[in-house]
Amino acid sequence: MKDDYTHISVILDRTGSMESIRDDTIGGFNAFLKAQKALPGAATLTLVQFDTQDPYEVVHRIMPIADVPELTRETYVPRASTPLLDAMGRGINDLEQCLAEMKEDDRPGRVMLVVVTDGQENSSKEFRKDQIIKMIAEKKEKSGWQFVFLSADIDSIKDAVDYGVAQGSAMAYGRSAHGTVAAWESLSSRTADYRSGKAKQVEFTDEDRKKQNQSDGGGGDHKS
Repeated sequence: MKDDYTHISVILDRTGSMESIRDDTIGGFNAFLKAQKALPGAATLTLVQFDTQDPYEVVHRIMPIADVPELTRETYVPRASTPLLDAMGRGINDLEQCLAEMKEDDRPGRVMLVVVTDGQENSSKEFRKDQIIKMIAEKKEKSGWQFVFLSADIDSIKDAVDYGVAQGSAMAYGRSAHGTVAAWESLSSRTADYRSGKAKQVEFTDEDRKKQNQSDGGGGDHKS
C-alpha cells in the first residue's frame, strides 16, 4: 500500500429536498475539490449521486483528484426520494471490489467513504440496516476505512451512528448557505489532516460544530 495515497469516495444525496441548497452544495463540493487538489500527496476520488430514479449513479470512479471536474447545475440535479442504505451498501461493495482489483503496492494507504445527505432512509430495496452495520464494522476493523457522515437532518445523524459511523465522524449541518458551506469546509480541513497523517481518524472538532451552531438556518428537519 502507498502510505501517501488517499482515496476519497463521496456518496452525495441528489434527492428532491436538496433543491433548496442545490447551489450551496455545488459550491461546497467544488471548494472541497479545489482544496484537496492543492494538497501534497496522491489522491483519487469516486463521486456517486443517489435518488430513487438512480440509486447509484457513478459520476467518477477512482479518478486522480487533479482530473476531477467541478460540479455544475447540469451535473447535479436534485429529484425523487432517499434510498440511503442502497447507496451506502453499493458504495462499500463497489469500492471494495475496485481496491481488490488493484495490485497490493498500488492500493491507497488511507480510505475515506463520505456520505452527504439531508434526509433519512425511506426507499431502499436492496440493503437492510443490519447489513450496513455489518459491512461498516468489517471495513473499519479489517481495512481501517474511515466513514464520515454529514446530514442536514439530525435524525439521520442518529441513524448513521446506529449504522456504525463514529460519533466524532458524523456532523449535522444547517439547511442554509452558511451551514452547507461550513460543513464542506470542515470536511476539507479534516480530510487534509487525515491525508497528511496529522490525524489518524477523520473526526470533526468542537470548532467545526461551533460553526454549525452559528448557522443562519439551523439543522434541517426534512425527511423526504
